[in-house]
Amino acid sequence: MTRAQPVEIWFEFASSYSYLAVMRVEAAAREVGVSLHWRPFLLGPVFLSLGWNDSPFNIYPPKGRYMWRDMARLAAKYDIPFRLPSQFPRNGLLAARVAMLGQNQPWIADFARAAMRANFGEDRDIGQREVIAEILEALGLPAAELIDAAQTPDNKLALRGQTEQAATLGIFGAPTFLVGGEMFWGNDRLEDALAWASRGD
Repeated sequence: MTRAQPVEIWFEFASSYSYLAVMRVEAAAREVGVSLHWRPFLLGPVFLSLGWNDSPFNIYPPKGRYMWRDMARLAAKYDIPFRLPSQFPRNGLLAARVAMLGQNQPWIADFARAAMRANFGEDRDIGQREVIAEILEALGLPAAELIDAAQTPDNKLALRGQTEQAATLGIFGAPTFLVGGEMFWGNDRLEDALAWASRGD
């Protein structure tokens, strides 16, 4: 009997399609018996390495207009709350640093969903300490302690290293799912990644 491979989900808190994937992935993985490894990273440095100084959805306005309409359709399809953000891309650095602390902790999925929902479902500024603190407190977590730990030099370096690892792995956008040596890019490849993982080693 083959054993399902784990799936790494590489996601960015400012990424619109990461929102849809983050909101769906845990339940979908559980349904097929696949374990998840959460990997927050920053798209900004990756985009800069590709010669972009902004989201491609801002650089190419027709692509951006399509993306927002697509987001609205998909959010309705998945029954996920969606509000057009008043700022895009929003600063997800603090959320990513907190997620680095929690990426191997039981609370990571709940935190990722709550922070993503705040950004794309409620149009709240997740770059603000008080917003992240409210999210952590609502999850019953020690907000002040975690936020302070998230901003230590060691944790900042860990996030930077994980972002560099993403580039080394060839990741160019979010969400990206890695299953062994196979890469699946985009919310619409979530099910394909899980199916591949279910095939086993």
